[in-house]
Amino acid sequence: MDIRKVKKLIELIETSDVAEIEIKEGEESVRISRSSSSAPVPVAYQAAPAPLPQAASAAPVPEPARASEPASPEPAARGNALLSPMVGTFYRAPSPSSPPFVEIGQTVEEGDVVCIVEAMKMMNQIEAEQSGVIEAILVEDGEPVEFDQPLIRIA
Repeated sequence: MDIRKVKKLIELIETSDVAEIEIKEGEESVRISRSSSSAPVPVAYQAAPAPLPQAASAAPVPEPARASEPASPEPAARGNALLSPMVGTFYRAPSPSSPPFVEIGQTVEEGDVVCIVEAMKMMNQIEAEQSGVIEAILVEDGEPVEFDQPLIRIA
């Protein structure tokens, strides 16, 4: 939910006789209530709790492999590794039923879409920064990624 929408809801509460309002948008919800001093107070703003346990349970298992895997090749491969421009979720394909954008051994040109990083419900297409051959895909499909985390190595 956009912060501008939340601010607009606060303004609506201030100008009306409504004491409390709760809005649900998909998996997100926000509740705003007026306190006794008649100032609106955001009570809760939360994302869906369901994805968090999945991410928490999935992260510890691949984390050691990711930490040990790039440790040795990263300094040498950092020059040709495509880094995540944001924190989000890595996807190899545009949809679950579609084929992946790239496979290991495939030749790509600079500007070709090689993956998607979903951040705040926005699908951000990540393009190859150089031409070459896909040497390695360093992240599993659907795995959370950090800013500047290597995603794909292009030789």
